[in-house]
Amino acid sequence: MNEITIIGLGAGDLDQLPLGIYKKLKTAEYLYVRTEQHPVLEELKAEGLSFTSFDTVYENNDQFEGVYEEIVKRLLELAQEQSVIYAVPGHPLVAEQTVQLLIEAEKQGEIKIRIEGGQSFLDPIFGALRIDPIEGFQLLDGTSFKCDEVQMNAHVLIGQVYDAFSASEVKLTLMEKYPDDYEVTIVTAAGTATGTATESLTKVPLFELDRVMKLDNLTTLYVPPIYKKEDRLKEWQTLRQIVSELRGPNGCPWDKEQTHTTLKKYAVEEVYELLQAIDEEDDDHIVEELGDVLLQVFLHAQIGEDNGYFSMEDVLNAISDKMIRRHPHVFGEVTVDSTEDVLRNWQQIKAEEKRDSGDSLLEGEMRADSSLLTSFNYQKKVAKVGFDWPDVSGAWEKFEEELGEWKKELAEGTKDSQVDELGDLLFTIVNLARFYSLSPEQAMIQANKKFKSRFQFIERSVKSGKGDFSHYTLEELDLFWKEAKKLEGQ
Repeated sequence: MNEITIIGLGAGDLDQLPLGIYKKLKTAEYLYVRTEQHPVLEELKAEGLSFTSFDTVYENNDQFEGVYEEIVKRLLELAQEQSVIYAVPGHPLVAEQTVQLLIEAEKQGEIKIRIEGGQSFLDPIFGALRIDPIEGFQLLDGTSFKCDEVQMNAHVLIGQVYDAFSASEVKLTLMEKYPDDYEVTIVTAAGTATGTATESLTKVPLFELDRVMKLDNLTTLYVPPIYKKEDRLKEWQTLRQIVSELRGPNGCPWDKEQTHTTLKKYAVEEVYELLQAIDEEDDDHIVEELGDVLLQVFLHAQIGEDNGYFSMEDVLNAISDKMIRRHPHVFGEVTVDSTEDVLRNWQQIKAEEKRDSGDSLLEGEMRADSSLLTSFNYQKKVAKVGFDWPDVSGAWEKFEEELGEWKKELAEGTKDSQVDELGDLLFTIVNLARFYSLSPEQAMIQANKKFKSRFQFIERSVKSGKGDFSHYTLEELDLFWKEAKKLEGQ
């Protein structure tokens, strides 16, 4: 089997190229380079070195992924005829996608490869910027990174920022986290002192990144770290640090005293406030309330970590594992054609998980802060195994039956029996809501909201009128109520 030898051209000019690599390049019979736009190749070309570049592949492809795949395809075809040398900028194993694709081809038995040195572009960049990577740094691909991958407290280096378009994409992604005027540095030809390209550092505010003319394949973008947590409020880790400090030795007395139990009521309150913001269709309010809900999650996770029982990583692992496991049509090989298929698979997987655990079907369905939701959950669960009316008519008959029994107990029974029958009646109402795909919890939220709004209208009417409720009859107050209802419909 023929072999592809991969050589790194280093990050700078010919003076920085190891002697052994220089000799191998000079004596190469079949030399191919990813791009001839490199200081070393400029000097070697002047010395009479011949090579074939893949620059035309860049011109014929719109996406970088297509470029890399096409280059590798051609190299594999060439290697079927004879062994070849393939030269890439920098070090072959640092930010070089074509090499990674060739390594994968070797694993599949398509080719044998040999990798030989070359100075990484990281070394001269660290020197040019005067930074120590032990402080923490990231190397990201400008063609594919996402804002949540960026660690703002690290030295961030972004490659593949080669023209105004790619710079614009990088700028917009970074501006999701960093201030628009945050100063970044454009590093060009780091470590190069001769030839057409020489090392340069250009500092610009982030919003001007795509307006800089000198951007090419020797360009790397440097984003300096932000150490103050007050300036990193868009990062998950910052919130985690804040919550940890609140519960730490020098933290807030109230936060330090909280437990899972004491926080229960706040979790419910924050969810209700989020629902209200959603009903109001107020995006700013939704953002605020989502933050409050998220705070509850972080507080409970921190309490778990403080007590040594679990951490935020355990929470993330549990929910991520569940989402992957219950979405085999996304993360596995299962095929679905509709939302109904998705829901059917979801319930089947849940049932299998429950069966494997050996727990009761109703285990984990109780909601301590909402009897309505508990009833709703119980009825949904048992319905899935066939313990249900064939249609809604049976539920209506049961409602009439329970209503009659409650009326009887109101006339003849004790307080305990009356409460018991009232519970049965309410349970049938929840069951009716389930048949009609209505949320009893949401229904009560809306009913309470309407009552509050209408009664506050009555209060204002009383205050602006006779001044006191005692001066009004029930019929007069009811007129205010009806007026409030009428105003709601306008």
